[in-house]
Amino acid sequence: MNLLPIFLIGLFGSIHCVGMCGGIVSALSVAAAPSATPSARVIPLRLVTVGKMPEPSDQTYFMHLSRVFAYNSGRLFSYALAGTIAGGMAQSVRALTSLSSLQIVAYWLANLILIALGLHLMDAWRGLRRLEALGQIVWRRLQPAIKFLLPMDSPAKALMLGAVWGWLPCGMVYSVLLTAMLSGDAVSGAKVMLAFGLGTLPMLLTLGMLGMRLKSWLQDRRVRITGGLIVLLFGLMGILRVAEGMPLGWLDAICISPAGAGH
Repeated sequence: MNLLPIFLIGLFGSIHCVGMCGGIVSALSVAAAPSATPSARVIPLRLVTVGKMPEPSDQTYFMHLSRVFAYNSGRLFSYALAGTIAGGMAQSVRALTSLSSLQIVAYWLANLILIALGLHLMDAWRGLRRLEALGQIVWRRLQPAIKFLLPMDSPAKALMLGAVWGWLPCGMVYSVLLTAMLSGDAVSGAKVMLAFGLGTLPMLLTLGMLGMRLKSWLQDRRVRITGGLIVLLFGLMGILRVAEGMPLGWLDAICISPAGAGH
């Protein structure tokens, strides 16, 4: 299975992650901010040294960057594990019965969810907001159980929280999980989800470092319409290809296809 369209869906659809991951970004920002109420009285002293010493701001930036990378590493691990499970389940079913009809159904569902996601990003259809609301409810229910991970003031906490966050309900993730099932086996399923996660990485890394400044820009209507239109086109071309029997060729590079298509 060609992984390029999966990567591109993650890249252009990651605008959707801004709403879903806003709480985590806030947690990263709070963890990075210095305490406004010191626990003890501090007497400032002027330190004179020979040679260049690292600036505290540089150290703070490095620690913040390490937390952002750790959080996204945990998220990618959960995506890959979910892809392994989805691909492995399909592989097990294939060993017992013919999987061709199930693959076609999953293929249609995956592309229909992409169309729904594109319309959602363009604010032309709000059906997926129920799924996002479910994700927020699950997150609120999880918070008491994982309160020891908050605030995310260490890479270890960020890694574990990212691994938990990777399992929250998300329409875009579900679409790609269906694609992972189309891949036909556990290893290919893991590759599909990893390619998707890597596609979302540039946006979420930047979001984690810039926080609310980038979030406000990404919520601009023109940005969301552009991203939504691209994701919508991915889904439409995928469905047109199978419905109209469009020939193989350059469409393979940008469309989600069932495993073994064209063979």
